[in-house]
Amino acid sequence: MTEGARVWLIPDGYLPARSSGDQVSHEAICFLNTGAEEAHVMIAFYFEDRDPIKDVRVVVGAERTLHLRTDVPAALGGAEIPHGLPYAIRVESDVPICVQHSRMDTSQDALTLMTTMAHPVG
Repeated sequence: MTEGARVWLIPDGYLPARSSGDQVSHEAICFLNTGAEEAHVMIAFYFEDRDPIKDVRVVVGAERTLHLRTDVPAALGGAEIPHGLPYAIRVESDVPICVQHSRMDTSQDALTLMTTMAHPVG
């Protein structure tokens, strides 16, 4: 049985420009691969006023999860997502997976955690 989809969209990405307290504002793309094969995933980031960042590649092991922070360039193969600018994400996998998006906003003392399922395509 296959679970998930091969293409996912996340229209609302935003890395807050500042943090307060001990926790850093950040976002994460959360992957779940319940299948028997590892997933080869290609990620593209789209912006309002600049060219996209494409071909960010990660592998999600068979029957594994991966939580990929978008504020850590090393996790994105060196790609740097700008803080304080809206962006969107397209995820494509060679096997069906599930994708969730989370944001930790600590830009003010009353921090906020937001999470949502990405939109599966197809």
